[in-house]
Amino acid sequence: MLKKTFISAILLFLFVTPAYAAVPTVESLELSINLVWVMLGAFLVFFMHAGFAMVESGFTRSKNTLNILMKNFLTICIASILFFTAGYGIMFGSSAGTFIGTDGFLLSGVDDIGFFVFQAMFVATCATIMSGAVAERIKLGSYTLIVVAMTLFIYPVVGHWIWQGDGWLTALGFSDFAGSTVVHLTGAIAAFMVVFILGPRIGKYNGKKVNVIPGHNLPLGALGVFILWLGWFGFNGGSTLAADPSLVPNVIGTTLLSTSAALISSSFYTKLRFKKVDASLSMNGVLGGLVGITAGAAEISLGGSIIVGLVSGILLVEAIRFIDTRLRLDDPVGAIAVHGACGIWGTIAIGFFSIDTGLFYGNGFSQLGIQAIGILAVIIWVSATIGGFTYLLNKVSPIRVSAGEEKAGLDFTEHGSSAYNFKDSYLEGTANTKAPLALADRLNHSEPAVEGSTKS
Repeated sequence: MLKKTFISAILLFLFVTPAYAAVPTVESLELSINLVWVMLGAFLVFFMHAGFAMVESGFTRSKNTLNILMKNFLTICIASILFFTAGYGIMFGSSAGTFIGTDGFLLSGVDDIGFFVFQAMFVATCATIMSGAVAERIKLGSYTLIVVAMTLFIYPVVGHWIWQGDGWLTALGFSDFAGSTVVHLTGAIAAFMVVFILGPRIGKYNGKKVNVIPGHNLPLGALGVFILWLGWFGFNGGSTLAADPSLVPNVIGTTLLSTSAALISSSFYTKLRFKKVDASLSMNGVLGGLVGITAGAAEISLGGSIIVGLVSGILLVEAIRFIDTRLRLDDPVGAIAVHGACGIWGTIAIGFFSIDTGLFYGNGFSQLGIQAIGILAVIIWVSATIGGFTYLLNKVSPIRVSAGEEKAGLDFTEHGSSAYNFKDSYLEGTANTKAPLALADRLNHSEPAVEGSTKS
């Protein structure tokens, strides 16, 4: 009996074709390939948050590193949950007066979960732009509440205007392929308003004097820039939402060329401007080139992308100096200049360089005007909402840590620990510890001593 049962099982295994072995169709293969491409883009955009964490911690003082890392972790987690809860519905739900979405909350009725995941990475990216700009002096709880406001409501409304089919800026003809305005300008204006209310770090400005507060680890910052550069290929490339062989290579190509041109122009410009090639400004030039091409990556030619990048690199250097020395806004990593100034330029550049609608291709000034209207609308919306929210929050409870806590470093005051345990690990067993301990103390409690502009 056992032998017959075994033989029957073998025959069933050999000759019965399971239902799941159906031959795939061309349509099913295309859907699968497109899904894999978009998910790969989502993974790369997620990895960008490691880049943001490295850039922000490398360009600031070591005594605040742990705090910066925790802000980046909290940002992406809060953004994902709130975007699922309500943000996605506000952004992509059925439109009320072309202004705001009204359904799709908790993804009710939403079938394309992959698109939700991809967009969730973008909302987190927008919010984390603020993290570096407000570094070294904001309370963790206050920062968290601001992230809630941004990801739950403020950013999704901007996205509805521009990326929802019946949003009012979409209907007007506004173009922003992957988010120079939706993601980057929105995040930069929010950072601008919070920094304005928060005030500069202790010692940054003494009368008319502007002091440099150097970052503790530029190699770490450089690693972050490379990670962001890699992730941006997913940021722009994944925004095609399909593995389109006619579109994806151009998007990746324009992203590469704009960024390369921006690094070259920022490096040479700092050599002319300051007689030295400034490494930190040049690294930020890479990010400026990325932001600059994000809006037009799908409709600007390869040659046009080089021009966009060359302008982005020079604009970035001057924007950082202007914000630092003229507006006297203390942005430790240059986020406002990178994402704001270059975000505006990248959006306007479509009006010049778009193959379909640009001025230089014989299409007049119409697209330039539409792009300017969109930029102005986003600036007014974000300034009013995040500015008003932060102002009220600061009135209820100050969003800034005390002077003593700031001098001690947020790693210790907010987390009771530190990122670098010099005395207990690295210096343990060292015969002559006097000099090393002095170095560790300077790293962890460094005060500004050099006159000049901020180089983030």
